[in-house]
Amino acid sequence: MPIRKPIWIAFTVFIALCGFAQAQVKPPNTLTARQQQQGWRLLFNGHNLDGWHSYMEQKPGSDWSVVDGTIQLSKTNQDPPADYADLVTNQQFSNFDLKLEWKARPCIDSGVMFYVHESPQYRNTYDTGVEMQIADRTCTVPDSHIAKEHSGDIFDVISDNAQWVKPAGQWNSFEILADHGHLRLFQNGHQVINTHLWDAHWWQLIAGTKFAHMPGYSKYHVGHISLQGTEPKGAPGDKLWFRNIMIRTLPVGKPSAADADGNPDR
Repeated sequence: MPIRKPIWIAFTVFIALCGFAQAQVKPPNTLTARQQQQGWRLLFNGHNLDGWHSYMEQKPGSDWSVVDGTIQLSKTNQDPPADYADLVTNQQFSNFDLKLEWKARPCIDSGVMFYVHESPQYRNTYDTGVEMQIADRTCTVPDSHIAKEHSGDIFDVISDNAQWVKPAGQWNSFEILADHGHLRLFQNGHQVINTHLWDAHWWQLIAGTKFAHMPGYSKYHVGHISLQGTEPKGAPGDKLWFRNIMIRTLPVGKPSAADADGNPDR
């Protein structure tokens, strides 16, 4: 029995759309032509840790590796700190748009930091860097149960009213948009933080946190991006993965008009 023309046309369109959708799937750790035109570049090539080192070290610690196109952290809770010391970029950044994806095992406690300053006077990345928190929604103790320590928050400083983190084992997306002090954080496509660094209100917020006793915290306007090696929480083994880490620098000058909207301090 011959196929009716409308059914045949619909079938042909369906096959074409399936082929188009497959063509649009971008392999991990690559950039589209459009992204390249927009100024994006990869901070992780998917093959090795070129461009990264552990904080105050010459190379990454042994607990960090590249597995199946991801940066993987595998550690025991007894490993020496040098093995899982936070990764930092070799390069420093000032005004930037950073995107990445991460997933983790349950009970993770980690984060992505920026404006990290490397100096012997600071023992840790968080002595200077501002942290976008990574935490499991249910079992990271005490972070899962404390405002300002949820995933997507500026750790200990500003919290969002909602939690957009996915269950452990699923990929999450982060975006950190830092434009001349105007800071916006996005988790899984949702804006979770919109604030301003380095103004009077920012320093009032800091005065009520533990960072008030850290003289270098958030003082630097140029610094490294850092992936935190996590605290000794949760089960040992493979704990944390990152991929699709990309960045573009923002123009020198005043913040763009597109970044001047929204409600601050959320």
